Amino acid sequence: MGRERMLSGPVPNVFDYLNYQAFLKDLYEVRKARSPYFSYRYLGKRLSVDPGYLVKIIQGKLQIPVKSIDRINQYCGFHGREAEYLREMVIYGRAKRIKDIKVHFENMIRLRDKELRKVEISQYSFFRKWYHSAIHCLLMFHEFDGDFKSLAAKLSPRISAEEAEESIRLLIELKFLRKTQAGKYLVTDNRLSTGEKWQSAAIRNYQEECLKLAGESLNRHEKDIRDISTVTIPMSDKDFEEVKDRIKELRQSLLHLDPENGKPMSVYQVNIQLFPLTQIGVA
Repeated sequence: MGRERMLSGPVPNVFDYLNYQAFLKDLYEVRKARSPYFSYRYLGKRLSVDPGYLVKIIQGKLQIPVKSIDRINQYCGFHGREAEYLREMVIYGRAKRIKDIKVHFENMIRLRDKELRKVEISQYSFFRKWYHSAIHCLLMFHEFDGDFKSLAAKLSPRISAEEAEESIRLLIELKFLRKTQAGKYLVTDNRLSTGEKWQSAAIRNYQEECLKLAGESLNRHEKDIRDISTVTIPMSDKDFEEVKDRIKELRQSLLHLDPENGKPMSVYQVNIQLFPLTQIGVA
């Protein structure tokens, strides 16, 4: 097939993408804009994919076969790092297990340009450890002047001074914190973007850490400074949706507690779980 890129024009920069389906969509649109006669049938033939199937792949409804990766690279004229990146992106997009998603996402980041890598690695790292969000929340009301050992000792469970320093450095990279000329650290109003599959995997890892901390709290903290309760109930599909709505309302209300209740004195983790204890539809 040769380097068809030279014959058919440029292709999108593969390193701009974390989603191979979005890449294929833009590839199609770039080629279609260049030639009105370009079609899904033509592209499908080049990639050895049925055109109807290809449309559903681009729409995110289906996954492209792994065997088509080489055809995509050949069609786009990708070699070396570009080809390796596209392969990792397709496998990442097809991955189901959290472990596999993490591995292939990290492989993609390793292959990207330095400036692009910095953002994703920092955001991904934020969710890898529970104490990053805890420190961020703590500094909303606690003055910190660079004593990492003292900061680490304020967390429960305690972390090391090295971990506290790593966390502060990460929060600054993400622009969640800024250091003043006087050496103080101030919390900013930045938020992480959402929607990418890697973030779902990272958030799941974060949630697992938080659930583990909740279990450990039963022995770590006295009853008067924690509240861990459970209830087991039967519910219909309608009940389930109502409970989810109530939980959502509670979560949102907790983010806007009345400031007149007094200055914060500690950081709390609020976990709310709703999950089945029987197979769905056993009635």
